[in-house]
Amino acid sequence: MVPHNADCSQSVPRSRANRGYGRKVATTRTRTVAAAPAPTVPTRFQSRIGRIPIRFLRPQQPENRWPAKAYAGEVVPFSATIFREGHDQIGGVLVLTSPSGVETRHGLYPGAPGTDSWHTRALVASPGFWTYRIEGFTDDWATWLHNAEIKVPAGVDVDVMLAIGLELLERAAPSTAVTDAAAALADTSLSPTARLAAATDPALVSHIAAHPLRSHVTRSEELALRVERSRAGVGSWYEFFPRSEGAKQRRDGSWVSGTFRTAAKRLPEVAALGFDVVYLPPIHPIGRRFRKGPNNTLDAGPNDPGSPWAIGSAEGGHDAIHPELGTIKDFSYFLARAKKNGIEIAIDLALQCSPDHPWVTEHPEWFTTLPDGTIAYAENPPKKYQDIYPINFDNDFEGLSREILRIVEYWIGVGVTIFRVDNPHTKPLHFWEWLLHEVNSRHPEIVFLAEAFTRPAMMQSLAAVGFQQSYTYFTWRNTKLELETYLTELSSETSDTFRPNLFVNTPDILTEYLQFGGRPAYKVRAAIAATASPTWGVYSGYELFENVARPGSEENIDNEKFQFKPRDFALAEENGASLAPYLRRLNEIRAAHPSLRQLRNLDVHWSGDDSMLVYSKYTAGEFTATGEPDAVIVVANLDPHSVRETTVHLDPTRFGIEPGTQFAVTDLITHATYHWGVDNYVRLDAFTEPVHILRVEYPKGNS
Repeated sequence: MVPHNADCSQSVPRSRANRGYGRKVATTRTRTVAAAPAPTVPTRFQSRIGRIPIRFLRPQQPENRWPAKAYAGEVVPFSATIFREGHDQIGGVLVLTSPSGVETRHGLYPGAPGTDSWHTRALVASPGFWTYRIEGFTDDWATWLHNAEIKVPAGVDVDVMLAIGLELLERAAPSTAVTDAAAALADTSLSPTARLAAATDPALVSHIAAHPLRSHVTRSEELALRVERSRAGVGSWYEFFPRSEGAKQRRDGSWVSGTFRTAAKRLPEVAALGFDVVYLPPIHPIGRRFRKGPNNTLDAGPNDPGSPWAIGSAEGGHDAIHPELGTIKDFSYFLARAKKNGIEIAIDLALQCSPDHPWVTEHPEWFTTLPDGTIAYAENPPKKYQDIYPINFDNDFEGLSREILRIVEYWIGVGVTIFRVDNPHTKPLHFWEWLLHEVNSRHPEIVFLAEAFTRPAMMQSLAAVGFQQSYTYFTWRNTKLELETYLTELSSETSDTFRPNLFVNTPDILTEYLQFGGRPAYKVRAAIAATASPTWGVYSGYELFENVARPGSEENIDNEKFQFKPRDFALAEENGASLAPYLRRLNEIRAAHPSLRQLRNLDVHWSGDDSMLVYSKYTAGEFTATGEPDAVIVVANLDPHSVRETTVHLDPTRFGIEPGTQFAVTDLITHATYHWGVDNYVRLDAFTEPVHILRVEYPKGNS
């Protein structure tokens, strides 16, 4: 047998097993084993981990293909996993650089014991590309102090430990506290305990915390953070059809369409409700062929206006305005009136065509042609949209892409700053990556909202490649567990990329919860949407409790997509039959509370009832304009048909209050004040006020 460490280049006799059975061999034969090549040792090995390992930085996108996202005024949580071998104490610092090159440093705090997680929060105040890195280090002073507080009282290595502490203070940044502590440590007339006590003097502790004694400093890679304007992350949206605003029906049953001029008269009312974005469905000419009638029927009459999403006619396509709405001058007037009322206008970018769209004859290659020579129309089984042709990027990707960029640039030139994109998940993802890059490189103020109710991978990827906002599954999340899980996902798990716009309803979405929950359901959904996310929205008619669905669907009967629908909002409010005052109050609360304009600060708490949802939102005083902390606690009775009583269990540390401390909360709807602590009795009557929106009352100066 050859020893395992023998030189294998020597001659080795063949074993009997290698000779064959029953075979006589006249001579012993040998073979030479070739020497193995010597291993190649890299001459300049570069470690990818560093002396102090720093891993799992956030915020960042999972593959770091695109920068993580934030918006101006957002308080962003930064974190990393930092550790080292042995038992020495460590520390970490966030180094944050603004677009103008100003560098700020923020100390990191350890997370749960044993997790090696470190974190902090920082305000990103201005739009642009920020960068950040994490620095990890051995905290020499903390390491010494930890060891000294064990050894000195035990009488172990006392002189050595005190001498080490004195040497460390020689490295410290000069201060009176350092001088005094050094004198005490060196004073042998004092007892060892008294000498050590000088190291824990509050003035010294504060000074060392601000100027840590570091060694083995290790820097992480530098990551980018794309910070966009605040409207990319904060806003109250209101959707209406301009053709219904001011529309009138003649005696013969025909209609006179509302216009941009008549729709502009509604803007002050919408602004008074506290909404700052008005979204308009497509404003372009509508095709005639296969036009849909009321409730999506196939037999449109001569007076039926058709679906605005069936874009294009002899009057033009995506760069034209429906003649019944007015002219480009009228639209500019509408934009100006909106701006005067503090409102931005979002228009629909719906990349599809009616059979009458000019593209159908000018660019048939932009569509899918079937074997029988016809163009494929849109389907979402069982729904069929015979009045709409989807476009096909695979036949002429570059030509179609350039045309769409031209259209977007045209409307930007008119004054549009926000685009709500219809069904972006039916177009190639790399097209959106290209288009949004092209647009935002030239116009960083432009905001795109993705209307994509589809698989999570596509929804998350649309956000990753550049969409500033996204529709969500919120409308279908109605139980306590569903909402707890989904709101936590939106606020923490996907928030580096995905910004939710919590619409409570749309022309296409009227969920069973709203159909059968009555007024309480409408209050509950609006209150959660307005407080859980910094961006939320309603479709016109929500405030009138329009809750009758077309049989067998989740759509309103007499759907406004296919007909004119003027509404008397003023009369409804006068008669007490409108939710408008409640929506107004929600937006007032949002405007008054900075914590509600943040996304990543939601914490779920607990209750003893499966229908009582509890969460809080908190912003520390260092991040508010007043310097005072701001916290809002929401308790919602999700059962719209009953009175619920339960005990609400809070973790007050999540909003800056020590456990065991009593504090006051004020209901921002009823203005009642309660004294709360960790465990609190709550009774919510669905038929009066189903939701507590509670302001935490902090003592003055409490941060």
